[in-house]
Amino acid sequence: MHLEIITPDKKLFSGEVKAISVPGTDGSLGILNRHAPLISSLKNGVVKVTDNKQTVHNFEINGGVIEVLNNKVIVLAE
Repeated sequence: MHLEIITPDKKLFSGEVKAISVPGTDGSLGILNRHAPLISSLKNGVVKVTDNKQTVHNFEINGGVIEVLNNKVIVLAE
């Protein structure tokens, strides 16, 4: 699946990934390939991204929104 993590200042990440974990306001959310469509607000925490080479990337965010649609994930982070 394709992931983009965007802040008001810059794009933090763009690429193909295997798994994503985000801090949802109602609890942690795990996103895998072909996840059902979803829109959720995010709270302060760490977005954990596992790319196709099994490398884990961590991005600290201060809240935001995630959208999952058609195997594409967009995180609008603060």
